[in-house]
Amino acid sequence: MSTVQWKRTDDQIPFYLRILYSARMYWFDSRLQSDWTVGSNWQFLSPDGRVINSGQVLENTAPTRLALSWRNELKPPLRAEGFSRLALDNERQGDLVKLTLSQEIDRPASALIDDVADGWPIILSSLKSLLETGVPFEVTRHWPKGL
Repeated sequence: MSTVQWKRTDDQIPFYLRILYSARMYWFDSRLQSDWTVGSNWQFLSPDGRVINSGQVLENTAPTRLALSWRNELKPPLRAEGFSRLALDNERQGDLVKLTLSQEIDRPASALIDDVADGWPIILSSLKSLLETGVPFEVTRHWPKGL
């Protein structure tokens, strides 16, 4: 689980809209594709159009929760583990917004969960920087070399 907080402004776009529509700015120049209704498919696409992750929208109770099934499509050993579940929970706490991300899979040891656990803190921190300053981290603006 990863958590990040930022100062809320009343005119701020809800967290899930930032994630869905601004991913290229803070998530390695990638994009997310779906209509985001419950039961719809979604895809995480690299800048060159490869499907990196995919799944279904399990829950969308805007503006508080977005839950997805999630399978890695890029790395065969991770894909073989099947679908995990990702949940993004948005909670207002006075003048702050708290975003909690959790991802789990039904297996005792998971290379997929280990893989994504290393990435979520920098992605969420870059999103926080974007929301607070208008500028994401430089390192998260470009697709990693070799992937």
